[in-house]
Amino acid sequence: MEQILVGMSGGVDSSVAALLLLEHYGVTGATMKLFDSGDIVTEGKTCCAITDVEDARRVCHRLGIDHHVFHFTETFHREVMERFAQGYARGETPNPCIDCNRFVKFPELLRRGEQLGIQAIATGHYARIRFDEATGRYQLLRGRERERDQSYVLYALTQAELARTRFPLGEWTKAEIREIATSKGLVTADKPDSQDICFVPDGDYGSFLTEKMGLSALPGDILDSSGQVLGRHKGAIRYTIGQRRGLGIAAETPLYVTSKDMRKNTLTVGTKEDLFQDRFTVQAPNWIACETPEEPIKVTVMTRYRDRETAASLHLLENGNVEVRLKEPKRAVTPGQAAVFYQGDLVIGGGVIYV
Repeated sequence: MEQILVGMSGGVDSSVAALLLLEHYGVTGATMKLFDSGDIVTEGKTCCAITDVEDARRVCHRLGIDHHVFHFTETFHREVMERFAQGYARGETPNPCIDCNRFVKFPELLRRGEQLGIQAIATGHYARIRFDEATGRYQLLRGRERERDQSYVLYALTQAELARTRFPLGEWTKAEIREIATSKGLVTADKPDSQDICFVPDGDYGSFLTEKMGLSALPGDILDSSGQVLGRHKGAIRYTIGQRRGLGIAAETPLYVTSKDMRKNTLTVGTKEDLFQDRFTVQAPNWIACETPEEPIKVTVMTRYRDRETAASLHLLENGNVEVRLKEPKRAVTPGQAAVFYQGDLVIGGGVIYV
């Protein structure tokens, strides 16, 4: 029987993923410890609480499978937390979940699996993988339940990783997964979903960046589009594109952050209409469904997780980056976020937005 290593976060999704795989595989559970002891103790909202390791262990005991705890604190700090801080220092708004999948979860699970003599891995993501005979490529597709689809945060997976990865929840709905967990008496059946960035459980990114990562947050000028000073901000890293609250500016019409200049330590604000644009650039795209396209292709694009899709065309630039031309202007396209390209349920590829 083929062996498979299942990444188990201590939540209901990965618990049921392990359960479903037992029908066809020899299953081993693995929980990734991403923080030093005591760093994260919050329960309920994050995926990295201390109690999650114990929940995963209890599920594995219930299923009669082995459970390992792998320590990746140094790798996670370097590849996720430091990248997150560096992105904010450049004026970007990065998505750390994508970096975690790209640099930690999938490559490290595969590596640890190999050390155990296991060649395939699985996670509780709501997405699907299939092999396309016509192109000879592995494809990434949305999960059956659109509201739960997580393909957006998986766009950076390589062909080699897709070939050795299973997503057993791709054809299921969340309600069905909870029903299965309840029927099997799993302790995670009613556990709430994680919501926040795991290393910022209170959602206060500014304090995390200054107190934990050593970034400065010096006050600076808030400007209008003509360069006129309208007020003062409390540190540019504390603001994101499209933000309205916390500006402290009295104006006849609502004002929003439209751009950030980290070198000059200024924010530029404008009206809601100023947030819309019809094209942007994506750096170093990862192509999943095809080789690098030499001709323009039509897609829909998401520029934030669970965002509304927008029709667009992709145009390859000489440096390998891609210009995305939108059929309709889109609001608050933000540097550092990912743009993921789709054709129906099929993920064509994606990359990091550079406006």
